[in-house]
Amino acid sequence: MLILSILAFFAAIFLLAAITVAVAWMGFVKQTGEAEAAQDEGNSGLFRNERLSSLNFWDSLLTRFDFIEILKVRMAQAQLEWSVGRVTALMLLCGAVAGFLLLKILPVWGAVAGAIGIGFLPYGYILRAREKRFRAFREAFPDVLDSLARALRAGYALPAAVDMVASDAPEPISTELKKASAEANLGMGWDRALENLARRVPVLEVNIFISAVVLHSRTGGKLGEVLSGVAENMREAISLQGEVRALAAHGKLTGVILTALPLVIALMMVIFSPGYMQTLYFHPWGKTLIAAAIACLVLAQLVIRKIVDIKI
Repeated sequence: MLILSILAFFAAIFLLAAITVAVAWMGFVKQTGEAEAAQDEGNSGLFRNERLSSLNFWDSLLTRFDFIEILKVRMAQAQLEWSVGRVTALMLLCGAVAGFLLLKILPVWGAVAGAIGIGFLPYGYILRAREKRFRAFREAFPDVLDSLARALRAGYALPAAVDMVASDAPEPISTELKKASAEANLGMGWDRALENLARRVPVLEVNIFISAVVLHSRTGGKLGEVLSGVAENMREAISLQGEVRALAAHGKLTGVILTALPLVIALMMVIFSPGYMQTLYFHPWGKTLIAAAIACLVLAQLVIRKIVDIKI
């Protein structure tokens, strides 16, 4: 038993060292590819590098999957300057390491399920960063609309008002408005530029703003007053959402405590009474029961978060 533990330890150390070397090599290759792409862009500014990875075989493999486009869009919406190839490689590495370690304490099906779940953690981080960016956009957007309405009432045209507001707006609104203004000034037109803005920031507030602008361009009217009313309604909705999140925070915290409590108790028993837990671990059904308990905890946490997640 001691020999097997020593061999498993050295195998884990070797695997982690191999992964570290692989990640470092991929980073070096990525940096070299970015330098070459920057040189190419300096020679011709009309073309943009659309490669998914700096590794040729990985790039050709990723282009065969449709979900890569979804991942690419999510990363752009989260404003993460990562390559798709690096993210997918990180997901595979996390899954492989987790599967290797979980095989020591869980049955095969539990280790595979855990490896898949841990492998998707980088994608979960992307979704969290995307949601955080959208929330910051929604909270600051009413003030930006007020500034835009004042500029329109002062006599500015919509393109000039957007340029003026974009220079003073906070992030990420400033970046998105500058992109929309640049697309419109390059000949795309404001209708198409606003459609791209809605695609980059798919939130309700942006869709309402775009609908107001498009309707004004077709029917006319005082756009400044319309935007002021829209901004006021957005503030009321954001205030209500904040109250709902505050009320739901108690339920989320309760779910976290109930999920973590069995794990903490099991860890304390391993430390203070290891013989008691070894009876469960070495039982023929022990690993299966442990995996089933972890799966139930994960499902319970998901159910609790779904219950307290109130949409307005």
